[in-house]
Amino acid sequence: MQINRLLEIVYILLEKKLVTAKELAGHFEVSQRTIYRDVDVLSAAGIPVYANRGKGGGICLLENFVLNKTVLSDKEQIDILSSLQSLKALNVSNIEPVLRKLSAMFDKEQLNWIEVDFSPWSSSTTEQEKFNIIKTAIFNNIIVTFDYYSSYGKKTTRTVEPVKLLFKSQAWYLYGFCRDKEDFRIFKVTRIKNLTSSEETFTRKIPENIWYKSHEYNNKLIKLVMQIDSFMAYRVYDEFDHDHIVRNSDGSLTVNVCFPEDQWVYNYILSYGNYAEVLQPDHVREIIKTKIKDSLKKYS
Repeated sequence: MQINRLLEIVYILLEKKLVTAKELAGHFEVSQRTIYRDVDVLSAAGIPVYANRGKGGGICLLENFVLNKTVLSDKEQIDILSSLQSLKALNVSNIEPVLRKLSAMFDKEQLNWIEVDFSPWSSSTTEQEKFNIIKTAIFNNIIVTFDYYSSYGKKTTRTVEPVKLLFKSQAWYLYGFCRDKEDFRIFKVTRIKNLTSSEETFTRKIPENIWYKSHEYNNKLIKLVMQIDSFMAYRVYDEFDHDHIVRNSDGSLTVNVCFPEDQWVYNYILSYGNYAEVLQPDHVREIIKTKIKDSLKKYS
């Protein structure tokens, strides 16, 4: 206990420069006499800490003192602090004290270069809470259960050992071992409903270099070529890699992209309305024509 207190006293002094014995005693819930004894121990150990009594006094370290950090280069120190800041942005618990201590130890300002919000712009507090439940379950190896709706609207109830969150093609996915299917699966987060975490934990070893596979996403890939009106350029440049976009002389855009062929991709194409035309492949072009005709029948 004393060793931990001694180390934390050094961290506090590195961060705040000057602290009174009364403040330290209150922080550690010990007497001021104990704090002064700790100061003596630190001084005997070669840490240049000293105390000035009286008004305006306090306990401080010799100016410009930092803990020995020669093991790590400046770049390595910055990389460590950057990584910790990334975890802080993900709301990982207990990161802030570690980040504060290491910033003081390395004599560097805390970095604040990243902020992450997993939820979409229009999400409700319920949707945001979904990410918190998943995050907590992943970090603590807790099993989750939820209702899942496939791209065809079929509802199933799943029990999953969550492994990680994936961001793929403008959407978040949960990757984990599905106990119902007895295999690893990937679930689109927006299709997860009624998510709850259990009190049961798991210890399954995750295979290395495992291919993220899902019954729903094993469909073959198709090379899709679309011509899209310039009116939709804002969507095109948001949703496709610029290397896959060709601007035509009339201002329209031709997009070449690979998608898994399923109901989702048909609905995605239709979301462009009359501003997009499928050029290839022919069978997808025919499917879109049929869907448009079926839609028109509803208004005839």
